[in-house]
Amino acid sequence: MQTILITGASSGYGLETARYFLGKGWNVLATMRRPDATVLPASPQLRILPLDVTSDESIAAAVAAAGPIDVLVNNAGIGTVGAFEVTPMAHIRKLFDTNTFGVMAMSQAVIPQMRERRSGVIINVTSSVTLTSLPLAAAYTASKQAIEGFTGSLAQELACFDVRAKLVEPGYAPTTRFAQNAGLRVEDLIPPTYAGFAAPIFAAFASPALTTKETDVAEAIWAAAHDMSGQLQFPAGADAVAMYQARPR
Repeated sequence: MQTILITGASSGYGLETARYFLGKGWNVLATMRRPDATVLPASPQLRILPLDVTSDESIAAAVAAAGPIDVLVNNAGIGTVGAFEVTPMAHIRKLFDTNTFGVMAMSQAVIPQMRERRSGVIINVTSSVTLTSLPLAAAYTASKQAIEGFTGSLAQELACFDVRAKLVEPGYAPTTRFAQNAGLRVEDLIPPTYAGFAAPIFAAFASPALTTKETDVAEAIWAAAHDMSGQLQFPAGADAVAMYQARPR
């Protein structure tokens, strides 16, 4: 029976991925900053662990408590929407601390055990903004693009130890709490000078032609965890798949 550790498992993609892998008979280590907030059902195959990916001490404690990890899913992240001009640098650093440096720190913490066993998968959840750049998401896109490059390099670096690194790229999921956990209101980042530009963009997001379901992401993570072909990118959701297929080759 294999074990998966998922960061940011209190809601959204992480929560659905925990449910999905539990349903497949895996041992699941669901981690989150506030374990008391979990809505996951009790199961002998489930352990809830406290974890703040921006804290080295929290990471070390969680990985030590977890024991052997077969699959690490770096899912924890925060979003933001707004004009870059008025996005505070303190907030941008917060984005990178979680979305970029948190992923790197978690990966660094589990690589030694995977390397020694010559087995394991690191799956980094990014976003479809890495496939097609979108306005009003410059800082968020940068934090996720950094992980795209990081994962491509890491995959090559770890291949000689039979450890795999993968990317899952979700599209737009209206049901997730994107940007609600970032501590800034969207309206505070859209000054009057950008209101006319932003209005049709928000209107398009209110009625998207294609979207991503949380189950799409869980299924893509499952596929990435089992892939032995060397495929790096796994777009998740109809909109992300369409963006991926439309890219110049």
